Amino acid sequence: MIEVTDLHKEFNGVPVLKGISTSFEKGKTSMIIGQSGSGKTVFLKCLLGLFVPEKGIICFDGRKHTELSIKQQRQLRKEIGMVFQGGALYDSLTVEENIMFPLKMFTNNKPSEMLHRVNAVLKRVNLENVNKKFPAELSGGMQKRVAIARAIVMNPKYLFCDEPNSGLDPITATVIDNLIQEITKEYQMITIINSHDMNSVMEIGEKIIFLKNGIKAWEGTNKDIFKTENETVVDFVYSSNLFKKVREAYLNETK
Repeated sequence: MIEVTDLHKEFNGVPVLKGISTSFEKGKTSMIIGQSGSGKTVFLKCLLGLFVPEKGIICFDGRKHTELSIKQQRQLRKEIGMVFQGGALYDSLTVEENIMFPLKMFTNNKPSEMLHRVNAVLKRVNLENVNKKFPAELSGGMQKRVAIARAIVMNPKYLFCDEPNSGLDPITATVIDNLIQEITKEYQMITIINSHDMNSVMEIGEKIIFLKNGIKAWEGTNKDIFKTENETVVDFVYSSNLFKKVREAYLNETK
C-alpha cells in the first residue's frame, strides 16, 4: 500500500498541494483527475520522489520515502515502473533495446536473461516479433504498448502512468486501458494514473481522486462518481452533454 498523509508542496512560497491524504491499494487502478493546474502532476512527481514535499509523509509499504537512505531509494526505484505521456521511447533504439534499458541500468543479468525477459513482456502486451523495429515504425498504440512493456520489465510493485491514452483514438485507448487494468490485477501492482480521459476514469477507475486547487475535493470509485452530489466533481466530469445523459440514464436505472 502507498499511504499519503498531509502532503504539502509549494514553489517560491506559493502552495500547490495543500494537505492531501489518501492511500492506494495493490491490485487496483487508481485515477488522479482534475483541471489543469489542480496539482495532479506535482502530486504524481512527489510520489515518484522527483519533488520533495515541504510537509507530509509518503509511505511505500511502510517505508517513509523521505527517510530512506540512498541505497534504499535505489531499491525503491527498482520497484517502480513508469509510463510517460507520449511513451517517451528512445527513437534511436530498437524496441528490444528500449525495453532492455532498465535491465541494463539496474541489474547484472546476462544478455540472454535480459532478452528472455524482454520477449516475455512483449508477449504479455501482445507485441511479439517487433524486437528489431524502431519506434517510428510502430503505430501510436503499439508505441504505448512498448512503453508499458518497458515499465513492467523489472516486475515492479508500483506502476505510475501519466496520461497513457494521450493522442490515441478511442478504440486504441480502450485497449490500453484494459491492458493496464489486466496487468495491475495479474501482477497485483499498485497502479496510479494521471488522466484527463473521462472514458478511462469511468472504465477502470477503481479509485478516483479529484484534485482542485491543490486540495483533495473528492474521492470514490467509478460507480460512486455517477451518484455523487459534489457539484465541483459533477461540473468537471459531466461537462459534456453526452456524459450528462449517461449519468442521467445511470441514475434512472438505479432508482
